[in-house]
Amino acid sequence: MVAIRWRQDLEIGIDVIDNQHKALVESMNKLLEACAAGRAKEEVEKTLAFLSDYVVTHFEYEQEYQKKHGYPRYEEHLKLHQFFLQEVQELKDRFEKEGATLHFTVSFNKKIVDWFINHIGKADRDYAMYVKSLGTT
Repeated sequence: MVAIRWRQDLEIGIDVIDNQHKALVESMNKLLEACAAGRAKEEVEKTLAFLSDYVVTHFEYEQEYQKKHGYPRYEEHLKLHQFFLQEVQELKDRFEKEGATLHFTVSFNKKIVDWFINHIGKADRDYAMYVKSLGTT
């Protein structure tokens, strides 16, 4: 499984959103530490609960921020959020059926890390650059 190290290149330059992203990194890294210590079952459930709340709150904040600044790719970004919300729901359903199996934990970690790196690295960076080009944050 892959730990996420917070690096400067993951920052988009909007403090509130960067701090929300850091909270997700912390949650995922706690899960990895728990897995390494043989406590995956308890931590997977906690991480999944955190993630379910996090994506709703974080995505709502990002979407309001984008609307406020007239981000031209808002609809495209919204679709990415809706897709990921669906993936989180599928993970929750799968967790209820399977529990914290090794297979589930590995695929859960991979899905979150892949999404995190790709979404922040591309989609979030794009709207942050747009907002900065307006001279406001």
